[in-house]
Parts: sequence; C-alpha cells; structure tokens
Amino acid sequence: VQLVESGGGLVQAGGSLRLSCAASEIIFSINAIGWYRQAPGKQRELVAVISSGGSTNYADSVKGRFTITRDNAKNTQYLQMNSLKPEDTAVYYCNIESHIAPYVYWGQGTQVTVSS
Repeated sequence: VQLVESGGGLVQAGGSLRLSCAASEIIFSINAIGWYRQAPGKQRELVAVISSGGSTNYADSVKGRFTITRDNAKNTQYLQMNSLKPEDTAVYYCNIESHIAPYVYWGQGTQVTVSS
C-alpha cells in the first residue's frame, strides 16, 4: 500500500493550501489517520489526527487554522490549512495507523513553504 501526497507548494503568509493523501489500496482496521510535519533541524511533530471513533486532535499551534478530514469512499485524507504562517513551513507527511501489520503507513512527504 502506498500513500501518495499532493497539494504542497509555496504560499504567502495568510494564504491557504489543501494537502491530499490517497491510499493505493483499502487499508483495513484503521486505528487513526493523521498528518505530521518536519521543519529543518527539528523533529517530526504531530499536526492533526482523526481517531477511528471520529474524534480529532490538533497541535496547539494549528488549532483553528487547520482541519483534517477523510473521504472513505476515495481512500483519501485531507489537511485544509488556512491563515498560514511562515512557521508552518515544513515537509508534511500523511500517516495511517492500523491494527493489522505493517501497522503504520507513511506518505512520501510534500513541501509547504510559507513566505512572509
């Protein structure tokens, strides 16, 4: 199974982007889907997650600006990013956790650059 990301790019501060992550096959027994990001010189951090029960959780730094969603019919998850800030600049990775091996799937990453 591959997770293919798209939607990254260069945007001015205050702008918006929508990231997409499409799974090449159906993943069964999903525990959670999420988005992470990694800025240069920093550790990868959780941005947003949806649990199997539908509850969402966001990093404090993106609350009120980012929204995570999933279209099960399309096996695709999204991250809508509004009011972008230069500190949002990072490589963004989608992630799916399953109860079935190999348990964790990662996208290849997409660069988001926010200019001031």
